[in-house]
Order: sequence, then structure tokens, then C-alpha cells
Amino acid sequence: MIVTPGQLYHRAQFYHQLQQLTAAGLGLVHALEQLLRNPPAASYRKPVQITLQRISEGFTFSESLRHVGKWLPEFDLTVIEAGEKSGRLDACFRMLAEHYTVRAQLVRQMLADLAYPVFLYHFAILIFTFVRFIQSANWLAFLLAGLLPVYAIVGFMIYAAQSDRGEKWRAWVESVLHPIPILGSGRRSMALARLAASLEALISAGVGIVDAWELSATASGSPALRRTVFGWRPQLDAGQTPAEAMSVSSGFPEIFANQYATGEVSGKLDDTLRRLRVYYQDEGTRKLHAVAQWVPRLIYIAVLLIGGYMVVRFWIGYFNQINAVL
Repeated sequence: MIVTPGQLYHRAQFYHQLQQLTAAGLGLVHALEQLLRNPPAASYRKPVQITLQRISEGFTFSESLRHVGKWLPEFDLTVIEAGEKSGRLDACFRMLAEHYTVRAQLVRQMLADLAYPVFLYHFAILIFTFVRFIQSANWLAFLLAGLLPVYAIVGFMIYAAQSDRGEKWRAWVESVLHPIPILGSGRRSMALARLAASLEALISAGVGIVDAWELSATASGSPALRRTVFGWRPQLDAGQTPAEAMSVSSGFPEIFANQYATGEVSGKLDDTLRRLRVYYQDEGTRKLHAVAQWVPRLIYIAVLLIGGYMVVRFWIGYFNQINAVL
């Protein structure tokens, strides 16, 4: 249920090893057999074994991965399928390895920065629970009131962030997070980077432009981008180009629309999409790094304010009891 930095690093290592082995001239089956003997984690043995079994039955690599189940997200499967068709699997493996390495670094930084505020909050709750216990005044209720709401909020956030939720649920989560400064635009930039990466791989593989756009919009993980792109179908069927449909749509930033139109006219769409992927990935990473740095700081400030309020409230109650006795 919770994706840890270790799991993301294992996924990055999986793609990194595949990239190194295939770039060295080793066949894909032999590369997977090597990974089966020395996987990045023990949990990878069964999926790799199923993949090898499906390949031996005549399925392609991407089809075999889909038979494993929900082991890989749609973005990975789309990029791998495009790389398989275009003969650029090693480049796709390299891009996926970099993608998961960045994600792992972001999650690890946020968890490390959150450790002290979380400890401080629990320490404060336990101290004041002990004081309530000494005073014999609903100390258990105080403990539950201080921890249960926070645990409920964290649990809900973890549940809401799962990628296998339905389309409506993910669209609602995206609409809630989009107005949040830095976080909303950072997630949007990462979705655009995934779309550009998938689109570049699919176009290089010879997939039709309309199908490539729809597959890339699905792989982006953004329900808003997917709705926008799928809404172009009547105009594209009528003869419009994606650049023309994008120019009258509010679903894409002006930079993305202008750069794509230039690449479409110049015939260098693959180079343009590669630059867009790098630009939006750097932009999204920078913003999410800022979120990873500032969220723990804000939580730390909130914990200090709550602790200060509890201290003041305790001493006010203490002096009120003294005044009542006197």
C-alpha cells in the first residue's frame, strides 16, 4: 500500500541492469535470466519468471509483462512497448531508471525530513498524556484525540494516492491538489514529462499519431490530460493536426503547445518531444524537491505551535486551580 524509497530504488535498479545488459549486446531473454539469478530484490523473481515463461510461449516482452498483472504501471508498459517496436529498448530502460531514481530520492528526502517533526509530535502527546494521567482527567481520551485524527488523515492520504484507484477518484484527487501552490504545478509538470516521453517513444516506433497521443495521455497518469486528448478525436478525424487541436485547447501550457507546433512543422518532432520531456521533468523535480523540503518544515512549525498552546493551557489551568484553592 505504501511505496517506499527502497521499492523505487529496486525498480530503478531493475531497469538499470536491463539497460546495461541489453546495451552490452546481451539478448533480452538472457538479460532476464541474469536478473532472475541476481534480482534487485527477492520479490522480483516471480514476475521475471512469469515474464520469461510468457516469452517462451510466443508473447512479446511487453505482452508478457502485462500478463504479470499490476506489477508495472501503465507508463512503464507504454514506454517499454514503444521501445520494443522501435528497437530502442536500451534507451527506454535508461529513461525509466532515471525516472525512478529521481522519485526515490524525493520520497527519501521527505521521509528523512519528516522524521524529527513526527517524533516531536508523538513526544509532546505522550508527555501531556502522562500529565493528564497524573491528574487522572481523561488521559486516555486525550491520547486518542491527539493521535487518532492524525492517523486517520494520513491513512486517507495514503489511500487517495494509490495509482490503481478508479478514473473518477483520481480525477477528484487531481482537482484537489491542482490549486495547491508548487505541488499542483509540480505534479502537472511530471505528467507532461511522462506524456512527452511516451509520445516520443511511440512516434519513433511508428505508431499512428492519433493512437500515440491517446496512449501517451493514458500513460501520463493525469485524468485531466487524458480527457483533453480524448476530446480531440472528432477534430483529428476531421483532418486537424494535434498542434491545431492543442492551440484551441486550455489543457496544455503555452510553452508545450508552441514547441510541439514548431516540431510538427519542422519535421523534428522527436527532438522537440525529447527537449520537452527534459524541461518538464527538471521543472517538476525542482518543484517537488521544494515541496519535500517545506512540508516537513511546516509540520515542524505546526507541532511547535500546538506544543506551545498545550503548555500555555496547562499552566493556565494550574494557576486557576491554585487561585481556586486560595
